[in-house]
Amino acid sequence: MANQGSELNPVYLPPKGRPHGVNATWKFFAKILIPLMNMISKPDWRGTENIPQSGPMIAISNHISYMDPLVFAEFLYQNGRAVRFLGKASLFRVPMVGWVLRHAEQVPVEREIKGAAAVALPHALAFLKAGHCLGVYPEGTLTRDSDHWPMVAKTGLARLAVMSKAPVIPCAQWGATEILAPYSKRPKLWPRTTVTVKAGKPLDFSKWYGLENDQQAMVEATAYAMSAITALLEEIRGQKAPTEIFDPHLSDLPRIGNYKKRKNK
Repeated sequence: MANQGSELNPVYLPPKGRPHGVNATWKFFAKILIPLMNMISKPDWRGTENIPQSGPMIAISNHISYMDPLVFAEFLYQNGRAVRFLGKASLFRVPMVGWVLRHAEQVPVEREIKGAAAVALPHALAFLKAGHCLGVYPEGTLTRDSDHWPMVAKTGLARLAVMSKAPVIPCAQWGATEILAPYSKRPKLWPRTTVTVKAGKPLDFSKWYGLENDQQAMVEATAYAMSAITALLEEIRGQKAPTEIFDPHLSDLPRIGNYKKRKNK
């Protein structure tokens, strides 16, 4: 359990148990959710040998459905790590949901608010310093690409990687949209859908060490990470990603939230 030090200098206890980092909340909900997940999905785990079984690590993935965190968490949990996510702060204010997230030691992040990333960063670094597995969706929201390919991501992951020097494991997942379409709240329960997650080899961010305040360097490091995720997704899908990557900075679509709903208003 986290031992909260000061607001800007949190102190977290090292992970214990197996999967590494598990606590009572994780154990309780894993016993409930994993069997339910396996009733509606058929897991296809690949590249599991690339997941460190101890020590700090950052697991990164593409983001296509609200189902993703459950799929990704199960993938990591079944392969040795109880992940801590950088999660949308508004979820922590939902009754019961917030209680579960806090006791599962997840990290709240305010999105699209000036200075929010700087507030979340010390907590993420503290988890990594203690030896935890941190899960990050570099895009920060569901992809806006019409065919669900990864889009241009935010630079927070790159800064976290170069500041922590923790191993970064790129992952790609596919199949979740067949169970829960983007922004949908109505899952398809039958027939069971294959959900694939593939982990790649650790990424090397050493050329950017010490450059966390150089915006262009962080843009390059972010593109490097996203290209690794995209390559894994190409292998899973058996397709080539488009050469032109969707860039939310150049789009009129809102950066966060259900853009489809807003477009239809």
